[in-house]
Amino acid sequence: MRCGAYVAHALRLPSGLYAALVAIATCVSPVTSTPRLPTGPLKPMDPSYPQLQPRIGNPYHYVPTEWICLTFLTLFALSTVLHLGQAIRYRTWWLLPTAVLAGILEVTGWSARLWSSFTPLKLLPFKIHNVRVAGPTPLLAADFIILGRVIQRLGTRYSRLSPRLYSIIFCTCDITSLCVQAVGALEASVEVGRNEDPDHGGRIMLLGICIQMAVLSVYILLAGEFFARFFFDAPVRQDAVYHAVGFARGRGLTPRLRTMLAALAFNTTCLVIRAIYRTLELKDGFAGRIVSTQRYFNWLDGGMITLAIFTLNFVHPGVFLAPQDKVESDIELRLKEAGLFYHRL
Repeated sequence: MRCGAYVAHALRLPSGLYAALVAIATCVSPVTSTPRLPTGPLKPMDPSYPQLQPRIGNPYHYVPTEWICLTFLTLFALSTVLHLGQAIRYRTWWLLPTAVLAGILEVTGWSARLWSSFTPLKLLPFKIHNVRVAGPTPLLAADFIILGRVIQRLGTRYSRLSPRLYSIIFCTCDITSLCVQAVGALEASVEVGRNEDPDHGGRIMLLGICIQMAVLSVYILLAGEFFARFFFDAPVRQDAVYHAVGFARGRGLTPRLRTMLAALAFNTTCLVIRAIYRTLELKDGFAGRIVSTQRYFNWLDGGMITLAIFTLNFVHPGVFLAPQDKVESDIELRLKEAGLFYHRL
C-alpha cells in the first residue's frame, strides 16, 4: 500500500481516483498473507517448509525419505534372490509361492515408495505401494507349512490337526485375508485417484488385517497346545501303533529342530507386531496420526517384515528340517504314509 501511494504521488493521480483503484484491486484479488520461507538449504522432511511436505494432494502426508526406501528395497531384493536360490538348491518348492512371492510384493511396494520420494504428489506410485499391504501374507503361509513339517517330525498324536489340515485350513484363511486386503487397497487407491476420502477402502483393508490377526491367534494357540502336549507327553489321542524312532535313537527334538523352532517363534512374533501396527493404523484412518508418521511405518512395518523374511534365509527349512540320514528318512516316509509315525522325547 505504501509503495502504491508513492507511485500515485509520482504520477500526480487524484486521491479519489487512487482510492477507487485500490478498492477495485482488493475486490478482484483479495490480499492474503504469504508464509515466510526459511533461508538456507531446504530439506524434504523439514517441517518448516510446507511446500515440500504438502498435506493437500499428498496421500502419504509426508515425503518418503529416499535413502530409507532405497535401503529397504535393496534388503528385500537381496532376500528374494536368496530365497529363490535356496528353494532351487534344497528343492523346497513350496517357498516359491510363499517367501519368494512375499519378497516380490515387498520389492514392488518399496520401489513405488522410492518413486514417491521423488514425486510425492503423483498417485500412481502410491497405488502400487498400496499393493504391498498384503506382502507379509504369503510369508505367514510359510510359517503354517513349517509348523506342519515340525509336527510331522515330532508326532501327529500331540496335535489336534494333522499336518495336512494345518496347511489347508490356515493357508486358505491366509489367501482369504490376502484377497480382502488386495481389494481394499485397490478400492482405496481408486478413491484417492478421485480425490475422495479412502475411508471405504481402508475399512476393507482393516477387515483383511483383522482376519489375519484372528488366523494368527488360532495358529499360535494350537501351536502352543501342541508343544505343551509334546513336552509333557500328553497326546490328544492314543494310536494303535507307537513308533519311538526318536526316543530309541536319542533324537526327536534335535539341535537343528530347536533352532528351527526358535526361528519360527521369532518370525511369527515379527509378523504379529506388524499386524498389530497395521490394525491400529487402519483403525486410526488414512488421515490419522499413525499413518502420517513415517518412522512408525519404517520400524513397525518395513523393519518387522525385513527381520521375518531374513530369518528364513539364515535358518532355512531346507537345511534345518532336513532328515538326519537317508535310512531314517525312508522309515519315516513309509510310516507317515500309513499314518503311524511320530517322535517322542
